[in-house]
Amino acid sequence: MAFAAVVFDLDGVLVESEHLWEENWVAYAAKHGVEWTAEDTSTVQGMSAPEWATYLARRSGTPETPEQVERAVVDGMIASIEAGEAPLLPGADAMVRDVSARVPVALASSAARRVIDAVLETHDLTREFTATVSSAEVPRGKPNPDVYAEAAARLGFRGEDCLGVEDSSNGIRAAAAAGLTVIALPNPTYPPKPDALELAAEIAENNDDVRKKLLGYLSGSALPDGVAAPR
Repeated sequence: MAFAAVVFDLDGVLVESEHLWEENWVAYAAKHGVEWTAEDTSTVQGMSAPEWATYLARRSGTPETPEQVERAVVDGMIASIEAGEAPLLPGADAMVRDVSARVPVALASSAARRVIDAVLETHDLTREFTATVSSAEVPRGKPNPDVYAEAAARLGFRGEDCLGVEDSSNGIRAAAAAGLTVIALPNPTYPPKPDALELAAEIAENNDDVRKKLLGYLSGSALPDGVAAPR
């Protein structure tokens, strides 16, 4: 087998939800008379929930603790998910199901545990994943490799044995740093930086394209230039 497993990101890869995070950060900051900017969003993308909650607490000047800030934002996200505002991206369902029928798959997400579980349950994908990891469950969020290294480990593999799918700069950096071979699916609203894209083995147009590339790699019929199949 060319690769032993696949690790997916969540926001921007499986579901259209990154704008919901931004809306909730904006709303929380606005309640405290502070304007949340695109630069703020860029700064916190990829951070774990405790990390962005600490940033938001400081940025907004709230008297609430980071734990309270996190709870407020995550409550907003759960409400949006339950209202059907976080749909699967086109082709994501077939991509996950076709790949999970071949090899174990995991999720490595910056989203809070409650959000991960709500999204997978809402879209009936929970059973497709052998392991799911929130970056709140590891020491450091993206762009550090921790969440991807942990996801691979929970599958029983090294990062080098796995393919990863990511849409953001910090996500690509994290997966590559953990040793995964990365397929980038550039987020059209929050496009990855050129230096991050250089770390990806391939750049896909959409999830149908990702699915084809993953299945090719898993069959051993397609390998990125310079990448040897794990033994």
